[in-house]
Amino acid sequence: MNDVLRLEDLHVSYRTAAGPVPAVRGVDLALPAGGRLGLAGESGCGKSTLAAAILRLLPKSATSRGRILLEGEDVQEMGWGRLRAVRWARASIVFQGAMHSLNPVRRVGDQIAEPILLHEKTGRAEADRRVARLLDQVGLVAARAAAYPHELSGGQRQRVMIAMALACSPRLIVADEPTTALDVMIQAQILRLIGELVTEHGISLLMISHDLAVLAEHCDRLAVMYAGRIAEEGPAERVFADARHPYGRALAGAFPRIGDSASRYGPRGLPGDPPDPARLPEGCTFAPRCPIAADECRVAEPALVAAGRAGEERSAACIRMDVLREVS
Repeated sequence: MNDVLRLEDLHVSYRTAAGPVPAVRGVDLALPAGGRLGLAGESGCGKSTLAAAILRLLPKSATSRGRILLEGEDVQEMGWGRLRAVRWARASIVFQGAMHSLNPVRRVGDQIAEPILLHEKTGRAEADRRVARLLDQVGLVAARAAAYPHELSGGQRQRVMIAMALACSPRLIVADEPTTALDVMIQAQILRLIGELVTEHGISLLMISHDLAVLAEHCDRLAVMYAGRIAEEGPAERVFADARHPYGRALAGAFPRIGDSASRYGPRGLPGDPPDPARLPEGCTFAPRCPIAADECRVAEPALVAAGRAGEERSAACIRMDVLREVS
C-alpha cells in the first residue's frame, strides 16, 4: 500500500533570544492511503508543530529539516507556487479552535468557496452549488453559507472547518484537536462526522488529540509523542489497552473505565509536567516522571525498537519494557 504521508527524521526548532529550542526531534511516521493515524500526547509535546510542518505553515521563527513526503513529493523542497497548489487540493487541515481560524468579517460560504475558486477555476455559481452540498454533508443547511462565524455555535463552526477541508477532495486531512472546547455531545458528533466522511471519500486521516480513548476508537494506528519524539507507535487498540511505554500506559490510565470502580474512584494520573524543550534532561526525557526509571535510563535517550509480537509492527522507545509488563 502506498503511503500518502511519510515523515523521515523530521526536526523542527524555534529561534529564541536564548538560542534554538527543539520542538520536534527526529520523528519518523507513515500514513498509508485510506489509513487513519492518531497522534497523542500532552500539551507542549510537539503535536501541533508537527501538524503545521506538514503543509509548511510554521512561523518564520521555525526551522525544519528532514523529509515530509506527500504522495512521494517532498514538501520541504516545493516552490511556493507548487506548495500553494498542494494546500487544500491534496492535503488540508482542520485547525483547533475554529473561531480563531475562520475570518470573522467574511461569510462562511465565501470562505468555503475560496479554495474551490482558487484550485478548480470554476465559476461562482458552481462554487456556490458545491458549498451547499458540502454544508449538507456536514449537517448544516445551505442557508448557513450567509452567516458570519460569530453567528454560529462552536459545533457549527467546526463543521464549517470540516467542509472547507473537504472542499477540493484532498487525499489527506490533518485534524489538529478538532473538538477542542466543544461539549462532550458535540465532540461525539464531530468525531463521528469526520470518521464517516473520510471513509466515504477514501481520505487518509492524521488526527491529533490528548485523548487516547478517542484515537483508539477512531484510528487504525496510534503514535504517542513526548518531548518532541515518538515514544510508542502501533495498532491503536493495542497501544491503548496494553502500552509498552510507561508514558503511553500513564495516558491510557488517566481515563476512568465505565464499570470499573477502581478506576472510577482512583483514576491513575501522571505527576509533574513535560520537560522544558530548552532544558531537556539527559538520557530518556521521560525518566524524571517515570515510575520504573533506573540509572541506565539517564545515560542515553532510547531508540524506537520492536515492541510487539512477531509481525505486529509495533515499536516503543523504552529499555524497561520487561519491567513494565511485570508491574502491569
